[in-house]
Amino acid sequence: MNRSAKAIWNGTIKEGKGTLTSQSQTLNKTPYSFVSRFENQPGTNPEELMAAAHAGCFTMKLSADLTTAGFTPEELSTEAVVSLNNGVITRSALTVHAIVPDITQEQFNKIAFASKETCPVSKAYNLEITLEAYLN
Repeated sequence: MNRSAKAIWNGTIKEGKGTLTSQSQTLNKTPYSFVSRFENQPGTNPEELMAAAHAGCFTMKLSADLTTAGFTPEELSTEAVVSLNNGVITRSALTVHAIVPDITQEQFNKIAFASKETCPVSKAYNLEITLEAYLN
């Protein structure tokens, strides 16, 4: 399976701007720029997209792992925060809140931390990955 996205950039790094389009068209000429990346202005940026990819992948992997272990998750809500420091992407911090009937916090933690290590995006990222796991 292959997935693709296309970036178009016009101009210099600070004054220029670009768009991102994904194969599925979920991103369709979505704007990004220096100010959307470094000054929190409207538009997306690579770190936000990395965070979305990590949150989505980890949550799907956790659902699969819980199901395999005999638990049926009612809801999994994951936030990923990707950090860019001095020009280096250094960390992805995952926080998951879950509603899973008939599971203990200990069982949930064991499965969640294993999912963090084995989700395909975690395996692809060469950075520190942390996890906080809360069972509601």
